Amino acid sequence: MAMPNKPLHLQSIHLRSRTEFIWHQLRYTAIGLGFMAISLGVGILGYHFLGQITWINSLLNASMILSGMGPVSGLHGTVAKLFASAYALYSGIVYLAVSAVLLYPIVMRLLKILHLQALNTVSNDAHTKPNVNVDDE
Repeated sequence: MAMPNKPLHLQSIHLRSRTEFIWHQLRYTAIGLGFMAISLGVGILGYHFLGQITWINSLLNASMILSGMGPVSGLHGTVAKLFASAYALYSGIVYLAVSAVLLYPIVMRLLKILHLQALNTVSNDAHTKPNVNVDDE
């Protein structure tokens, strides 16, 4: 891919229309929710089969850990406790990653708007003459 000849600050910036932005945000939201659903499923299966607790308690434990609240049911056995520890660490990373995925389109739109305003301000300032007040003495 060839590099553009213009400096970076003079390259055109495309701001999506409101409709395009909403669809873009919905795609990223779907990706984030899908990742959360897969993570929740892994937690449910792990708590059910390794922790040997009921499906509903597995759902409750996985949901609470994934949201950062903490476990509800006590676990017995080394394997179950090792899974719970690994899942808790994993859930902390998932929380941060999904937050970043959900905020990315919003932050990028805000930065583009600010960049366009800055470019507009610079181009307007370059074409206006300075306002000089001369005092008559």
